[in-house]
Amino acid sequence: MKRILFSLLLSSSVWAVQAQDAKYVAAMTKNIALIDSAHIKYFANADLSLFETEANAFERIATAEKDKWQPYYFAAYCQVMEALYVKDKDKVDGWADKASLNVDKALSFSPDNSEILCLQSLVATSRISVDPMTRGLPYGKEAAVLLEKAKKLNAANPRVYMLQGQSLYYTPEQFGGSKVKAKELFETALKQFASFKPATNLDPNWGEAYTKHLLSTIK
Repeated sequence: MKRILFSLLLSSSVWAVQAQDAKYVAAMTKNIALIDSAHIKYFANADLSLFETEANAFERIATAEKDKWQPYYFAAYCQVMEALYVKDKDKVDGWADKASLNVDKALSFSPDNSEILCLQSLVATSRISVDPMTRGLPYGKEAAVLLEKAKKLNAANPRVYMLQGQSLYYTPEQFGGSKVKAKELFETALKQFASFKPATNLDPNWGEAYTKHLLSTIK
């Protein structure tokens, strides 16, 4: 009898966990898909509201799950997009600070993660726009160091080369930028994208279309 009861309790626990995991996957899948809509909405009419909505949604998922890095990662991704796109430069650091907090939480669950370090580098990059003359060197160096760490952890990560190329693309030549070197890195990124497969359907898989766009602008 005890064995039967134990078996029933175990089966119920497994079912509950599977149902919870299915709910989590469904919520994450839905909100990750909406990130593309947020980009489209922004470029259509400079509206950042969907990024904020999605950041809040991912933070709610993260609070409910408590032990997964992906919700914190995507919350930070949406917040750093706010920091990069917002027109009012007085708001950049506020969004970057929020993104940084979520990046730190993601790292606490997955410390040696190339994807999270790439995003952390993007947070540093976003802060440069507030005052490029004074911030370009310190934050640019911070972003570069983080990308090298990300590369050592996973040299096959296409976002490493995409972000390194982006840095060279947008940096003036007198300060070390180079469209020629950026092109080489974009081409490397595209080769990596061609064979890249995220560990799960909930892991980062963005950047290929953006890389192609930047590459197309280099004559």
